[in-house]
Amino acid sequence: MTPLARSRAHWLLADCGTIVRRGLTHYRRRPVNIAWQLGFPILSVLLYGYVFGSAMKVPGGGDYQDFLMPGMFVMTMAFGFVNTATVVVYDATKGVIDRFRSMPTASSAVVAGRGVTDLVVACAELTIMMLTALGMGWRPDTGVGFLAAFGLLLWLRFALIWAGVWLGLLVPDPEAAGGLFAVAFPLTMISSVYVAPQLMPDWLGWVAAWNPVSSTAAATRELFGTPAGGGDAWVERHALLMAGVWPAVLTAVFLPLAVRRFRRLSR
Repeated sequence: MTPLARSRAHWLLADCGTIVRRGLTHYRRRPVNIAWQLGFPILSVLLYGYVFGSAMKVPGGGDYQDFLMPGMFVMTMAFGFVNTATVVVYDATKGVIDRFRSMPTASSAVVAGRGVTDLVVACAELTIMMLTALGMGWRPDTGVGFLAAFGLLLWLRFALIWAGVWLGLLVPDPEAAGGLFAVAFPLTMISSVYVAPQLMPDWLGWVAAWNPVSSTAAATRELFGTPAGGGDAWVERHALLMAGVWPAVLTAVFLPLAVRRFRRLSR
């Protein structure tokens, strides 16, 4: 690597670190933001696990609460793209991104820094959610499978970060970003997060089975050693494979779109 290339790499990492520190400082000063992001998943766990749990079935048998918990982790990761979009659109409308662009800062550092920040926050969210699940009696298999499941959850979150950045640069204001929940709800509800696809009508079950969220949910259930409720569809029988492929496809689509949209801000 030439001295010029080393210098550029150094400043890219330094600028990215600055963006990450800024993002984490906001969470440290306002921890209520993480509490708000976790409020809905925890409420859903309590509602579906305790209120509706006795009426829910798991194909092949098994406790519904054990089936539900990995789905809740996946839902938390999936909903994260709305939080990413909200932060990005807030920075864009308040002129924060313009100020970064006016500085001698690597342009890619702003986008990369947002991604790293969200991954760090996602780790904290997953840890809190898992501690909550353990407190409710959820007992996964530990070991390599547990770590692999944790990695797959972060892999999905990583892919959806770029969808959030792209959408955040498209919507006009933070109020409009709140409307993205209308996209997030079908993404998680028409999936295997709450109910196995084979319990749905045939056409809806097919859609749910091919939902990227379902692949991650099924794969993490398998790795955690909890009831999987898997079906006979090809995508369900290869959940571990698709849990790796789907986020890669999403990243390949939305990362270039996010970078291209960011570069067009000054035009």
